[in-house]
Parts: sequence; structure tokens; C-alpha cells
Amino acid sequence: MARLSDDFISEIKYRNDLGELAASYMQLKRRGRNLVGLCPFHGEKTPSFNIYTENGSFYCFGCGTGGDVITFVMKIENLDYMEAVKFLAERAGMSMPEDDYDDSLSRLRTRIYEANREAARFFYQKLISKEGFEGLAYLRARGLADKTIRHFGLGFAPDERFALGNHLRSRGFSESEMIAANLVFKSRSGNSVLDRFYNRVMFPIIDVRGNVIAFGGRIMSDQKPKYLNTSDTPVFNKSMNLFSLNNAKNSKSDSLILCEGYMDVISLYQAGFPNAVATLGTALTPDQAALMKRYCKEVIICYDADEAGQKATARAIDILRRTGLPVKVISIPDGKDPDEFIRRHGEQGHAAFQNVLDNSGNDMDYRLQKLKSRFDMSSPQDKLNYLNEAVKLLCELDNPMERDIYASALSDDTGVSKDAIKEQIKNAMRRRDRNRRKTEFRQLQKDISARDDRINPQHASHLRAASAEENLIAFLVSNPDKLTYIHERLHPEDFTTDFNRKLFLYFSDRILNHLDPLNGLSSDFTTDERNKIVRMVNAGVEMPRTIEALNEYIDVILEEKAKPTENEIRNSTDDEFTDMFARLKNKHE
Repeated sequence: MARLSDDFISEIKYRNDLGELAASYMQLKRRGRNLVGLCPFHGEKTPSFNIYTENGSFYCFGCGTGGDVITFVMKIENLDYMEAVKFLAERAGMSMPEDDYDDSLSRLRTRIYEANREAARFFYQKLISKEGFEGLAYLRARGLADKTIRHFGLGFAPDERFALGNHLRSRGFSESEMIAANLVFKSRSGNSVLDRFYNRVMFPIIDVRGNVIAFGGRIMSDQKPKYLNTSDTPVFNKSMNLFSLNNAKNSKSDSLILCEGYMDVISLYQAGFPNAVATLGTALTPDQAALMKRYCKEVIICYDADEAGQKATARAIDILRRTGLPVKVISIPDGKDPDEFIRRHGEQGHAAFQNVLDNSGNDMDYRLQKLKSRFDMSSPQDKLNYLNEAVKLLCELDNPMERDIYASALSDDTGVSKDAIKEQIKNAMRRRDRNRRKTEFRQLQKDISARDDRINPQHASHLRAASAEENLIAFLVSNPDKLTYIHERLHPEDFTTDFNRKLFLYFSDRILNHLDPLNGLSSDFTTDERNKIVRMVNAGVEMPRTIEALNEYIDVILEEKAKPTENEIRNSTDDEFTDMFARLKNKHE
């Protein structure tokens, strides 16, 4: 765990205003003293991401992520704590203090980056050597020019099990570092380490900062799997990265073309479309959609036309729409994938694909067309079924004018009056809103009951005490000058729940030592604990800050602590029970 001085962290936060930094990644609007916007960490259409300017923290009520400016950088740049601090120090023109912190994880991540970079060099050298003849022939047969192969740093893993491991060892990398990078793994006997990739054409995966973070490899034989990717490591999470985003972010386009595979992206890049990206051996995830939103204003889905590709397209549309991104869908003629289509058109590949791109429809056109193909429109019942399903799709459109346009198109297509279609849309939206309110109410009941509170499991069985404890902690963080008064009336042992007692002690200690109460959240607590604390503290921002409110919290905590527990009641003698009952009765008279 990092050990940096509180003064240094305070200076880092002072020089890196959270609102200003966040505004470089997302759009923010002022709401009272705070800033709000669409969360960059998950897809949403209604802003639920809040920046609290008073204490320099943020919290998203949609995904439950919270923290300070350091946490924000950790999350949005996929960095560990120390790397985020270094990032912010460099941004502010500050020097890192020397030798007063534990940066073991940061050093491991640095070594993994270095090992990956060396592995990429090794694979490329093998590709252009005699050993890589088969791999290079494969890439050239797929129409790739040597310039493109060099640009993407493509390579070849030789058909042996110790080549890369031996090479990295000769460059000073330890066995544990190579295993942490997922470049090698222990044999079943445990006596040796084997290369993860062999007899494969290699595709380096590079992040937006230019680091080689992982690899994908295509086998040169009939062995399975056809494609093998690096497993998750301290520098790589396949559900949170995209292939060639490092190229796409530098393109002048406001859109990203989302493809299925590495070769599709590389072929498009070579044909003059540098804004193409691909997922990494998995279906599109919400994290990847949120990542895409940082770099584009529109996503164009360009998946294969087969059944699997169509299912993946439908799923991607749903995920991307939740981010608020406009979506288009490309339908490539003859069911070709982008790579095949461009190769087939040779020198005319750019013009041919641009024509397909120009004629692509938005996601609603695509979904209505796919939906219609499932029904026999000459059958009255099938036509009715089609209309009912189409109405459900149109309910997803937030823009009333867009709904009106599609209602007109649906009317023209089916011969059913536009008024009837709009009435059905209105009824369907009412049902959807009722269902949403029910879901929100059930979630509210669950939140109030605290039965899902994993961080403070005692919360659910001590609702009144836990709520008062949380309110008091929020009050203390906002009013550290009241610590002495609180300590005169309240002691840590008066807290009913262990987690809140721990927080009270933690914040009291920091205040007594003249430290910012919130400076240690990113380093001293787990992600889930930090999220809960930030929500707790900022819920108190809108609450009364009077001495009367404080006394009320203290009174409730003391009253709840004085109540006998179930065990005390169960194990008490008749005289003890009578005494407990009398004390409770007197307290409420």
C-alpha cells in the first residue's frame, strides 16, 4: 500500500481540480454547487455522475463508483494508485517524493509493459526471419503490405515452447514477471515454464498511451482455439480495452467503426479507414462502450452478416444505445466481412467500402428490417405481430420527433393508420414507465432495508443506529471542528456497527493529526468501501449542519447502543429482564 505524505496528496489534489480534469473526458453541467454529467464509467442516458466541488469528490448513482481525483484517474486511465498519482504529479509539474512509498505494484506493472514491448520486438523479428516464413506468407496472402505489418507491429511466435521465455530471461526478466504478463505459464510438473503463444501470427494490443498491454495470436494449424488472447493481467483487462483504439483516437473522424476481428480492423486501416476498432475475443461490454464514448460521437457497427454476427449486432446496439451514442449498422453485400470485401475490390477497396458506409442506416432501420424479415406480411396475424414488436422498438426512442418519423414510415409500410400506431406507442410507453417505477421502488425498498449492504453487513439488522452513525460521520467530515464536542458526548464503543465504528476512528484520527479526512480514501480502502464512504459523506452534504442535528444523531446512537441485544434478552434472568424493561420504559416516558 502506498505511503505518501498527506501534504503531498493535498497539493496533488489542489493542483488537479477534479471538475476541470473530468471535463477533459466528459461534458459537465453545473447544478447548484455541484457538477453533473453522463457517467464515463458506464452507459446511461440520464446524468447520474456528480462532482461535489466542496470536497473534491465524485459519485455516480448509476453504477455506484465514487472517489476523488486520484480515483477518477485510476478508473478512467486504467492505472493503479501510484501510477495515477504520478500521472497527476506530471500534469501539475510536480516531482514525486523519493523513497517514502511502496510502489511494488507500480514497478510490476512497469516490468510487464517492458516485457510485453520486448516480446513484441521478438515476435516481429521472428516474423521477418526464416522461422516466420509461414506467418509472413499468411499475412501477405491476406493482402497486407509490409508497411501495414510494421505499423501494427505484427509478429510470429515460433513453433516451440521455450523460445520467448528463454529470450526474455536473457534480457533480465524474471520468471514471476513473465508469468504475471501471461507470456509464459508453469508446466504441469512445475519444473519449467512454457510459452503461452507458439506457432501463431501475433497481434500486439496497444493502449492509447502507446504501451503494449497484451497480444492476440492466430494459430497456423488446425489446432484450437483459432485465436488466443492474453488473459487478464495487472495491465490488461480484455473487457475494458479495444484493439487499435490507439490508431482510431488519432484519426480525424468523429465516428468509430466497430469490427469483430483484428484482420477486419487492419484491412480497413490499410484501405484508409483508421477509425476502426475491435473487441478482444469477447462480445462488446458496457465498459468498452463507455470507453468508445470518450473518443467518438457515433459508432458504426460492422460485424459479420452470419447468424452469430447478427446476434452480436443486436446486443451491441442495446449496449451502445444505453450510453446515448448514435448507432449505425453496415450491411456488407454478399454477407462478406470487411476484410473479405476490401480484398475482393482490390485497389477500389476504399471507394467500395466508403459507398457501403455512406448507405448505412441507423440502428432502428436495421432492427426494423431484421424484424420484418421474420414475418409474412401477407398474413393479417403476422402483420399484427410485426406491428406489436415494432412498437416496442419505437418506444426505445427518446426523441419524440424520431418516434413520429418512424411511426409515419411504419404506417406507410403496413397500411395501418399513423394515429393507431402512435396510440399503441403511447400505451406501450405508459406500461414501460409503470414497470420502471416499480423497479425503482423495489430498489429503493432494498436500499432502505440495507439487506444488500455487503460492506456493513450489520446495517440491515440495525437500521436506525447505522443511519444515525452514517449521518454523524458525514457531519464530522464536513465539520471537523466539531470533533472535540462529539468526543465529549460519544465514544467509539457507542457505535453499534463495526464498519461505522472503524470509519469514526479513522476520520477522528486524521482530524486529530490535522490531516484532510478524505485524502486517504484511494489508498486506505478497497474500491467497494471507498464507493460506500463517498456516497455516505456526500449524502450528508445536503443535510442540516446545525448543532441540533448533530445532537440528534448522537442521541439516536446512544439510545440504540443502550438497547439490549437478542442474546442479552435470551440469556437474562427474570430480574435482569425486569430491569432492562424498566430502563427502556423510563427512556420513552
